[in-house]
Amino acid sequence: MEVTEVRVFPVNEEKLKAYVTITFDDCFVVRDLKVINGNNGLFVAMPSKKRKDGTFKDTAHPLNNETRKMIEKKVLAEYEKEIQRL
Repeated sequence: MEVTEVRVFPVNEEKLKAYVTITFDDCFVVRDLKVINGNNGLFVAMPSKKRKDGTFKDTAHPLNNETRKMIEKKVLAEYEKEIQRL
């Protein structure tokens, strides 16, 4: 599985830095990932939905750390390129 496209949509908020859409193998899209400025720097949050009890549940997420790291590396690299472009 390969991330074949990353589209970054920067926002001007304190912690939320961008929304991101990624495409896998030119055939599967995941929207609404977020680039967040956390206590230890930037990280990628998976799309989630607020539940009735007020907690959030991921609607899509990697099942292992290797995939999570691969997605985060590609997303943050494209985020940096987009910020430099602006």
